[in-house]
Amino acid sequence: MNIFVGSLPFSVEEADLRGYFEEYGTVESVKIISDKFTGRSKGFGFVEMANDAEAQKAIDELNGGTIEGRKIVVNKSEPKPEGERRSFDRNAGGSRGGFSNDRDNNSRGRY
Repeated sequence: MNIFVGSLPFSVEEADLRGYFEEYGTVESVKIISDKFTGRSKGFGFVEMANDAEAQKAIDELNGGTIEGRKIVVNKSEPKPEGERRSFDRNAGGSRGGFSNDRDNNSRGRY
């Protein structure tokens, strides 16, 4: 089962997170998501556990717990539905002003 872990302190490393979950069973993988530009943790990650019963017990007991003074969120990770991602389009929503080629600069009678 893939488990989402959110609200992590930025100082928590993958080995630390693995240790919390290994108390409940075998951990297959741990991934803390980091910013691609700074390399700094984004404060959330994923833990993969082979045994669903062990994973559910970890979720039940760790959700709402604290790590380094921060209350964490732990729940089953659901795959993101296809088509949910939106592209970044700076011009979405129409014109926001600025330069326009339709403007007739001579209509002001300045020259």
